[in-house]
Amino acid sequence: MEAIILAGGKGERLGEAAGGRPKALVRVAGRPIAAYQVAALSRAGVERVIVSCAAEQEELFEAELAGLGPEIVAVGEPEPLGRGGGLRLAAKDLAGEDCYALNGDELVDLDFSELLTRHYESRAAATIVVAPLQSPFGVVELGGGDLVTGFKEAPELPHWVSCGVYVLGREALQRLPERGDHERSTFPQLAVEQKLAAFRHEGLWLTVNTPKDLRRAEEAVAGGGLTRVARLG
Repeated sequence: MEAIILAGGKGERLGEAAGGRPKALVRVAGRPIAAYQVAALSRAGVERVIVSCAAEQEELFEAELAGLGPEIVAVGEPEPLGRGGGLRLAAKDLAGEDCYALNGDELVDLDFSELLTRHYESRAAATIVVAPLQSPFGVVELGGGDLVTGFKEAPELPHWVSCGVYVLGREALQRLPERGDHERSTFPQLAVEQKLAAFRHEGLWLTVNTPKDLRRAEEAVAGGGLTRVARLG
């Protein structure tokens, strides 16, 4: 089994907290974000990880992610291609058909083996991990006559959002765009054709975009909240 990690992000919103590193290599509890992903993928049986990164960063990624189990192959984009284009370019180095794919700035307490089982059982072209949408705001509840009946602090909403983690089969890989975002092109097309499955994840999921996100990730790893990704080696 192989995996692709999308690691073209520059980490600009992290500012000085990024330390001049690509976002996927920003340190969380002393380790690059992508190192937690590689370790979790390794425990799921992944033997080769292809990293889609910016040109001239290939050696940096291969050095930073070495020694975690899987072979690391970094593929540099000659120019920004978007997430879908980066996936398509990296997929040219795949030896097999199905693969895991994930954004390089995600920390998710996910059982990758269960995800793969769900994908095979669904017989879909691709399977995406989805999480409940939590409101970033407190919610005001209204009753008759628009009288306020109560308040809820940051409740879960009746919707699901993509975690940026997938299993992609041959058809999905072939239909990735040359440029742009696959979640705006390939995935909507597959959904219309009923070829896109979902894997519900209600555990911890963090996207590291800002210094505040980075602090939350540090706290999650230190507190053992990311049980499947926090163990390295």
